[in-house]
Amino acid sequence: MALRVGLGYDIHVRAEGRVLRLGGVTFEGERGLEGHSDADVLLHAIGDALLGSLALGDLGSHFPVGDPKWKDASSLRLLGLIRAMLDGHGAKIVNVDCTVVAERPKIHARRDEMRVAIAQALRVGAKQVSVKATTSEGLGAIGRDEGIAAWAVVMVDVP
Repeated sequence: MALRVGLGYDIHVRAEGRVLRLGGVTFEGERGLEGHSDADVLLHAIGDALLGSLALGDLGSHFPVGDPKWKDASSLRLLGLIRAMLDGHGAKIVNVDCTVVAERPKIHARRDEMRVAIAQALRVGAKQVSVKATTSEGLGAIGRDEGIAAWAVVMVDVP
């Protein structure tokens, strides 16, 4: 077996009239994010990291923005499909470590809920998933709450 690492990053602009979903969890009363799917920026970063770990391209190559099949698609569903791709290569997820960069909402109170949702979609234990959050200290577009970004690093074991 060989260990492989993948890195993922995503950013979405805030959008009125959209529901905010982060890490598979809905944040009621928060302005959502613009995107073709449900725009869950955290799950997109994780998906890109997983795909990258096996050099399988990126989210856009598997779930193109122009394809109506993915319009408003659940990013938890997309993550499950990515997990199936990894299964096809015999890959086992060792761990997922991710960070949300946002001024709001505050993530801490819902972190464990997010970890469980991600773990279930990936069919791993919640202890294999780390979710952290930070702000941009008021700097730049994220600091002005114009959007949310996320980073993810994954380690997978492949035959």
